[in-house]
Amino acid sequence: MYLLRLDDASEYMDVEKWSRVESLLDKYTINPIVGIIPNNQDKDILSKYQKDFGFWDKAKAWKAKNWVVALHGYNHVYKTKSGGINPINLRSEFAEVPLDEQKQKIRDGLKVLTENKLHANVFFAPSHTFDMNTLEALKAESSIRIIIDTIANDVYKIDDFYFIPQQSGHVRNLPFKIVTFCYHPNDMNKKDFDVLQDFIKTNKDKFISFEDLYFKDRKFGMYDKVLRKFYFSIRYVRDKLIGKGRE
Repeated sequence: MYLLRLDDASEYMDVEKWSRVESLLDKYTINPIVGIIPNNQDKDILSKYQKDFGFWDKAKAWKAKNWVVALHGYNHVYKTKSGGINPINLRSEFAEVPLDEQKQKIRDGLKVLTENKLHANVFFAPSHTFDMNTLEALKAESSIRIIIDTIANDVYKIDDFYFIPQQSGHVRNLPFKIVTFCYHPNDMNKKDFDVLQDFIKTNKDKFISFEDLYFKDRKFGMYDKVLRKFYFSIRYVRDKLIGKGRE
């Protein structure tokens, strides 16, 4: 089964591309999980886009049609070069940041959402990177107990947290029980839109909504460990071959 995750929604974004994604998903009745940056201070993003003063009304409209709102960090500013416990990249807003500072980020981020009449019960960090202190901060400052990230075959639970795996940055057929595709609409080009639409047309019946997930107390098992090791081994070799670092 497939889930769709959209990253980097904020007051500073490519409004036209987000509108195009929304129209496409509405056409096929697909409800994604959308990650909102509450207080976007990422200079790379702010330098590209004008402030969208209608953003919070858009976000409430998404919520009204059953898009799931997720807390996507606080300001999307990278403070460390750590990959944390999910080292997809070696940069992070959270990993190796002191616990008190992480608590403040979670607290302030949720306050912004609340002020705009939104609620999040899902979290995923910018660049997929976080650490155990991030989980402690979420426990202390929120009711969030669901993370969409890490490599696995299916939803699993560790301590108080459920983890929904996120294995690919584009649509493709993968032999896992639950596959989350992570898209950044701001960065999508024509080919990305065309490929996404074609895949959805062919596989529409395999897409599910967040509400369709079954949160059972499944442990992170041996098969998950093998998948994780294989994924990071392939990623390491690929990055070395093309001379690309993860920073």
